[in-house]
Amino acid sequence: MATGIDELQVVIGTGPLGIAVMEELLRKGKSVRMVNRSGRASVPSGVQVVKGNAADVESISHACRGASVIYHCAKAPYTEWPEKFPPIMQGIIDAAAREKAKIVYGDNLYMYGSKYQVLTEDLPNDAIGRKGRTRAQMADALLDAHHSGKIQATIGRGADFYGPRVLDSSLGERIFQAALDGRPAEVLGNIDIPHTYLYIRDFAKGLVTLGERQEALGQAWHIPGASTITTRQIVNMVYETVGKRPKFRIAPKFFVSLMGLFNANMREIKETLYFFEKPFIVNTSKYEQVFGTDTTPHELAIAETMDWFRNRSQK
Repeated sequence: MATGIDELQVVIGTGPLGIAVMEELLRKGKSVRMVNRSGRASVPSGVQVVKGNAADVESISHACRGASVIYHCAKAPYTEWPEKFPPIMQGIIDAAAREKAKIVYGDNLYMYGSKYQVLTEDLPNDAIGRKGRTRAQMADALLDAHHSGKIQATIGRGADFYGPRVLDSSLGERIFQAALDGRPAEVLGNIDIPHTYLYIRDFAKGLVTLGERQEALGQAWHIPGASTITTRQIVNMVYETVGKRPKFRIAPKFFVSLMGLFNANMREIKETLYFFEKPFIVNTSKYEQVFGTDTTPHELAIAETMDWFRNRSQK
């Protein structure tokens, strides 16, 4: 498998992570093709956008034709992960096998479950919720395909991320836009315990590094970011960026449970509420020892994110 600078890099998914990976690849002078179900996306000139259904091997294989590296940043509807996410992974595995392309999978941390406060890559998959079990199933399928010799693959796992285009997350629109508007930040759980947050551009940078390095293959890696702080501290920093006093609206657990009776998305949030009820610390020393550290301080990341939200509001 070649690794030349002009070889085609295919990014599946044009959500916030897929776009951030594209931007990092362009920064390195790579040739990039984006794939989504519509075949349309707002991207810089010179970037291809093609239509492809990752759950359909013929469709996604056609979209990935000529790829050297495939970045799996696709997502399924949050309420339909068990039904729709594993077929996406299988389609991408089969497409990579046809093209003899490497897969870099942008994963999260749900598979470890709620037992552990400090997360390391050697922990077992102990999730009991359906989203965590689905993530574990997908990661196992990818690594099994790698170890069987069908493909070459690596996994980069990121904590709760924030940044440009990140709207529907614990540190997304309900924090940044609220600060701009002078409204209270809407938060979950205990905001005074340590919680790892990852700048999306650092996540993308880590995934691209994994795509470039042979040492990454066949393993999962926790992608590093700025230091772990509390939710209160990072929200305070967001409000300080716009010169406003921080205000909080904390959703109690019983309210999340009550809303889950009527709202499918709230039912899904209830499953992973444990992330916000006790310390959630992502250990990234394995990655740092092999690939080093090049991360963005929270202050700069928050300023860049706020610039994006501010510009969006002014359009």
